[in-house]
Amino acid sequence: MTAPADSRRPALLLVTDLAYEARGRRYCDEDIFLAARLREEFDVALCHPRDAAALLDRFDLALVRNSGPVLHYQEAYDAFRARALELGVPVYNPLDGRGDMAGKGYLVELSRAGFPVIPTVDRTADLGLLPETGAYAVKPKLGADSVGLRFVGGAEVACELEREGEGVLLVQPRVDFRYEVSFYFVDHDFQYALYAPDPERRWVLEPYAADEADLAFARRFIEWNALDHGIQRVDACRTEEGELLLVELEDLNPYLSLDRVDEDIREAFVARLKRSLTSLIG
Repeated sequence: MTAPADSRRPALLLVTDLAYEARGRRYCDEDIFLAARLREEFDVALCHPRDAAALLDRFDLALVRNSGPVLHYQEAYDAFRARALELGVPVYNPLDGRGDMAGKGYLVELSRAGFPVIPTVDRTADLGLLPETGAYAVKPKLGADSVGLRFVGGAEVACELEREGEGVLLVQPRVDFRYEVSFYFVDHDFQYALYAPDPERRWVLEPYAADEADLAFARRFIEWNALDHGIQRVDACRTEEGELLLVELEDLNPYLSLDRVDEDIREAFVARLKRSLTSLIG
């Protein structure tokens, strides 16, 4: 007997670039693992971000995972977003994120609003708002994965901004910090935290026992972003004075470092992700 049409499993398009090479991480391993586990609930197909727009009409839901920096395929990504909106196919994460999904301009906005972030400006006229230091980080607003990041002296900062044009680059003081720490959320639920004890080895991560103050810090940015669904990673640094400052709010395709957590935490994360995905098409 043929099963009723409405009993079919939902079809999920997992957008990833299995060939992307990231410094210190194997993106492909994480997405192969997630695809295998999501097949327990969904019919799953993997595709490169350049193919996503053309394939989207065959699926009930699209999950954007380790697809690499959008600037490497901006036209294809824009086409995917437009096609998803045209078809009404839910995308996970939803397309209205205010963090890295929309570029890094939010760091300027949060800095102006007094949030605990590394001080950030994008205009020559605002350079005086930054603390004086021996070196400044300069990076493109649309950058990712440290693409285009460079450090310059104070005398060079204005020249960098003028050469690229106002509003294209971000400028931050180079901050001395003890370590970097990342907080991982599904929807608004905290899942786990990892940190890099050695500042020179960003992706050599260990479990981090987040306390109430840490979680209050991270949740402040999750609430600001106001995504109803999705995976978010709040990246922060612990300064020499003990303060946490936001580095980035990853809300497009944050790498999860699932190989760095215990099995019970990994299983809990997968279960929570399945529930979140299912709620979008339920």
